[in-house]
Parts: sequence; C-alpha cells; structure tokens
Amino acid sequence: MRDFRYLKRQMQKRRLVRRPGSAPRLRRLAPAAWLAAPLLAGLLLPLALVPLRGGHEPVPPAVPQATASPAAPGTAAEAPQPEVSVYLSQSGQIETLPLEDYVSGVLAAEMPADFELEALKAQAVAARTFIVRRLMAGDHSGVPVPEADVSDTVSHQAYVSLATLERDWEHGGKSAALAKLRRAALETRGVIMTYKGQPITASFFASSGGYTENSEDYWNFAVPYLRSVASPWELAITPNLAVTVSFSTPELLSKLGLESKALPASAGLSATGKVNPVASSSSALPAVVLSLTDGHRVKAISIGGTVFSGREVREKLGLRSSQFTWKRQGSKVLITTYGNGHGVGMSQWGANGMAKEGSTATQILKHYYSGISFTQVSTLLKK
Repeated sequence: MRDFRYLKRQMQKRRLVRRPGSAPRLRRLAPAAWLAAPLLAGLLLPLALVPLRGGHEPVPPAVPQATASPAAPGTAAEAPQPEVSVYLSQSGQIETLPLEDYVSGVLAAEMPADFELEALKAQAVAARTFIVRRLMAGDHSGVPVPEADVSDTVSHQAYVSLATLERDWEHGGKSAALAKLRRAALETRGVIMTYKGQPITASFFASSGGYTENSEDYWNFAVPYLRSVASPWELAITPNLAVTVSFSTPELLSKLGLESKALPASAGLSATGKVNPVASSSSALPAVVLSLTDGHRVKAISIGGTVFSGREVREKLGLRSSQFTWKRQGSKVLITTYGNGHGVGMSQWGANGMAKEGSTATQILKHYYSGISFTQVSTLLKK
C-alpha cells in the first residue's frame, strides 16, 4: 500500500491546492471513453470501497499496520487539501475539486439534510475517511477511466456535483440545507478515522433492524473495528423499517437458481423463519434457517436442500437486507426484511437517533467503529 509521502508528491505534481476563488476543473472524456464506461464499470472490482445503501459491496482490504497521533473531530483547521477527481457518470466529465468540497457533495447525496447536525458530522468524517484511504492507496479500482479517483455512484460514494449544488440547492430554494451540510464538513475539517495509524474502511449503510454486523458475516473477512454492536436508536424513527415483498414459487425458484430441480407443480415454500424449525413434510421445497449472525441476520439457510448464505439470498432476490422472515399466503411467498443495507459499520438512521438523544459525532463514530482513533489528514501528509 502506498503511503502519504507518495500522495504528497502526487499533490505537488498535480498542483492540488486550488487558488481561492477558482472554479473546479471539469474535463470531458473522449466520446469513446465515456460511452464505454458502463461496460467497464461492471468489469472492475473495487478493493477498498465503502458499501452504500445496497450498492456494490466488495471485500474490505487488510487492516494496515502503522501508528499515528490521534486527534479529535469538531475543530476546523486550515491546512492544504488534497484534491479529488470524480467521474460524473451522467455527463462523462471528470470534476476535480478540493477534499472538503467533495465531502459536502457526498453529504448532499448520502444523508438527508434534515438529519441532526452531529449525525451529519459523523457522516462527513466517514465520507472523508473513505476517500483519503483511497487516495493514500492510489486506488482507482471501480472507476471507468484512469484519470479519476472515484465515481459519483454508490459503487463508491454517491456524490452531487458542484454545478448541481449551485443550481438545485444554492439557487433552488435549499440554500439553508446546503449551508448545514457545509457546516458539518467545516466543523470536522480534515478529520478522519484511523486504526493503528491508517485510515479505516469506513463502511456505512442506511438502517439496521437493531444490530450491526461483524464484517466477516457479510464479507467473510474479519476487520477488528467492524464489530456487531447494538443499534436500537433507529427502530422508532426509520421510515419503512420493515418492508414486505412477494414472490411466486416459480419466480423464487428461478431467482435462487433452483428451477432445474424436479419439483411437482404444487411445490411450495414452507418455513417459520426461526432457527431450526421443523419443516412441513408436505412441502416439496422446505426452507430451514440453519444459523443467525451476531447481528441477528440470516447466516445460513437451507432451501430445498441447497444451503445459501443470507447475503446470497438477499442478493439473488434483491432484498433490502439479510435480516428477513417469510410466510406463505395463497400462491405467494411473502418475505419481510428489516432495515436496509449490508449492516456493516455505521447505521445512518442509527446515527441520527443517537444524535437526537444528545450524542456527539465522536460518540457516534466510536460506537459504530470499535477501537478507532481520530487523525488530521494534514498530520498524515507530514509523514
């Protein structure tokens, strides 16, 4: 993994500190490049992504081994900023802008502006940590073109461009909301989360059903700061916490890849959703939950004799989360999910619930990311 001395040299080469009052740089790719981008995007697997709201969810990288001086979030500091080059998927342009402007654009896309300020500050630190880790590693994975550091989609972090913020927010009746987002970025300026001195994989998601996940229960990769913790704060405030979707038996079989099984036309799905239920002997396709994760999600489930992980079922069926129950209703199978997202790291609605009860951004982040410290980007750049 490249260190920040490399990043600092790259900053000097790219003249990364923008002159006051200057506009962000926009570069339009050659037509052949951006027309091919959607195809390329599906072939590239990011190495250090933050999985967002049901977006692309890769295995996180190994935990770095280094040390750095801790800092606390909440104090604005003036220091040179690295720049971020963002591939704008709709226009095929690359927007290059200072780190803190990028963080504001991510906040606008990733968290409602009417959330509590401390929740927005926690999100700002998570977003900043994600991109700094990526810049530190020289990681361009998942980007359709080599000139960009990151895309504006949930494959990395959703992002609203400066032009859109100016048109739709500043001059579109949402100037107060934009000012709040920028305040959250300003009051955490330059602060990132570290573990043993290196930026963490700051994964986050929309909402849980009461607990977050251990990283290995979703990625099969243990990360010491991504541990399952209780997250009850969102249960009373999250809209659509429980969502029910229905499937016909043939549709369910097809999506799960079980349509080739020799099943009678009357085959149905039968299960209680509890651990080790007794499957109905009259069911031609019994479903049995074999185990649950520490986060109370389905870890392993046997359907028609085939064992799936909860993540596999979630992805194959397009479910909001891997915490689910189901029941039979006539010719349909009803599956109810709880929460939204992969469940690893910070729950955004949980963060808002904590903030409503008086928790600070520091307390929120230390709850959802176990054993982390805080460091200024400028401190790491000096190394």
